[in-house]
Amino acid sequence: MSDQKTDPPRQLPLDLGHGTGYSREDLVVSGTNGQAVALVDRWPDWPSPVVVLAGPAGSGKTHLASIWRVRANAVAVDARRIGDGIANLGTRPALIDDVDAGMVDEQGLFHLINAVRSAGSTLLLTARRFPSAWGVSLPDLASRLKAAATVEIHEPDDLLLAGVITKLFADRQIEVEPHVVQYLVRRIERSLATAMRVVERLDRTALERKTPITRALAAETVSAMDEGQGEFEI
Repeated sequence: MSDQKTDPPRQLPLDLGHGTGYSREDLVVSGTNGQAVALVDRWPDWPSPVVVLAGPAGSGKTHLASIWRVRANAVAVDARRIGDGIANLGTRPALIDDVDAGMVDEQGLFHLINAVRSAGSTLLLTARRFPSAWGVSLPDLASRLKAAATVEIHEPDDLLLAGVITKLFADRQIEVEPHVVQYLVRRIERSLATAMRVVERLDRTALERKTPITRALAAETVSAMDEGQGEFEI
């Protein structure tokens, strides 16, 4: 009976629900995302009614899209149910995050773009690839996408990655020495998603062991992730 009661406390760090800040004030800006940030900041003064924010996974597209959605009071449209989004849109701006994650709903996207243009509104699409790589076969949609403004967001540089890691620890109310952050910047994959995972692992391990987050713990955690041994989720 006592052995069964030892497991829930170990899982407690997983369930605390630490919120990652998605406000404009939480955004870390560097040369890799500066152009995309400037575009979000200048809305509604956009060069085109349709803007595509393209970049690799973990580059911060969702953070920027979330900031814009709040700023513009935009409707988040499910890429798999674009028709439903059009029905509920009215004159509000629209957002589709990861529009190219699966097969692009060409008819739905074409009608959404037309609805946005007719309403004098705006549409933000985030994607991993440029529209020319989406494999669009509908000529009218391809034409609409060629007229869109495409902004590239790159993999995070050292400045952005360090700022994000520091912010992620701050979100969890954890103070970490700068040399630990710099070690992580040098060692982890250049991805904001990886930064989130390693911070979560470090926080969880430190809570389980009741120890501070040191360079040694960071090295152990990163090595375990590199070896594929860092997956301790249920």
